[in-house]
This record gives sequence, structure tokens and C-alpha cells, in this order.
Amino acid sequence: METNLNNDQEQVMLEELATKKVIQLKSFYKHLFVYTIALIIFLLKEYTNLPLQFFPIKYINWIIVIIWTAVIVGSAIDLFASYKIFGQEWEERKLKSILEKKYKKQKWE
Repeated sequence: METNLNNDQEQVMLEELATKKVIQLKSFYKHLFVYTIALIIFLLKEYTNLPLQFFPIKYINWIIVIIWTAVIVGSAIDLFASYKIFGQEWEERKLKSILEKKYKKQKWE
């Protein structure tokens, strides 16, 4: 009986982790899309004679672009490379250790 309960708990925890991962991916792709559009507009502003000096565009400069690029790269490393470093096996071991600690705390004898 306990093994079914533990397997069910593990399944729920894995589903929660998967849901969080999907939400992170969705957020990253939205951020990347906005970044790409802003970068295109910035490059058009810098290297063409288009009159792009209206409110939000006129404040985009090289410093903002460099910082924003660093944030995008950091997010990509966190999202994709951390998965390679901390792969599925690591996640499963960590999940089991968390569940074991939680189960030991809930046990009343």
C-alpha cells in the first residue's frame, strides 16, 4: 500500500515539475520574441535613417541591448544547459530524497 502511495506522490511531483518546466519554456519564448523584435527595431534605428525616435524606442541604446542580451543568454543557459547538467536522473534522485524527507516528517509514531 505504501509503495502505491509513494508512486502516486512521485507521479504528482513529476507532473508538477513538468508543468513548471513548460511554464518556464513558454515565458522564455515570449521574452525571446519580444527581444528579437526590439533588437530588429534597434538595429534599424542605429543603421538606417528611419525616424524611430518615439517614446520607448528612443531609450534603447547599446547598454540596454547588451544587458538584455546577457539576460536572454543567462535565461537560456538556466533553462537548457542546467537540464543537461542536472538531468533526469538527478531530478529523480532529488525528488526521491525530498519525498523521503517529507514522508519521515509526516509519519507519526
